[in-house]
Amino acid sequence: MIASVWHRGGAGVTIRWAIAETSLGAMLVAATDKGICRLSFDENEDELARRFPNAQIEAGGDVMAALLEGAVAAVETPSRMPDLPLDIAGTAFQLAVWAELRRIPPGETRTYTQMAAAVGKPKAVRAAGSANGANPISVLIPCHRVVRSDGSLGGYAYGLDRKRALLDKERTEIND
Repeated sequence: MIASVWHRGGAGVTIRWAIAETSLGAMLVAATDKGICRLSFDENEDELARRFPNAQIEAGGDVMAALLEGAVAAVETPSRMPDLPLDIAGTAFQLAVWAELRRIPPGETRTYTQMAAAVGKPKAVRAAGSANGANPISVLIPCHRVVRSDGSLGGYAYGLDRKRALLDKERTEIND
């Protein structure tokens, strides 16, 4: 979805969605014809329609089954995260941060300071945190792998218990 379509609330785009139960709770996956545009927890079709008020929102479909299966695998076995197509839009800085997030190996973390430096903007620590928080595709763009410089978890859109569970699952899987 090009940035202008995102800004127009998904005008002219069909977004298909499905919800799956995972070990972390109900997970919504939504996708355009290009790829996943939203992965979240504890959201439903109503929230999707709020985010994309001008898109045509449809449940399920054959393509969604494969994307949903891959997204569930990313939660349950993060070391074998499938390479799923994504359809995201953001500022150049956000896209750089999100790309850097995808480079963090499962079981590892980075600080907001490290993220800012990694995208060539070492003084933009707060902006890196904001970009991390604006991530529309949780887990597949692993924003949960960013922690504060003191090692504390910081925040997570879906709660610190879920962030902790994701990190614990990754560390356990890597160490097995």
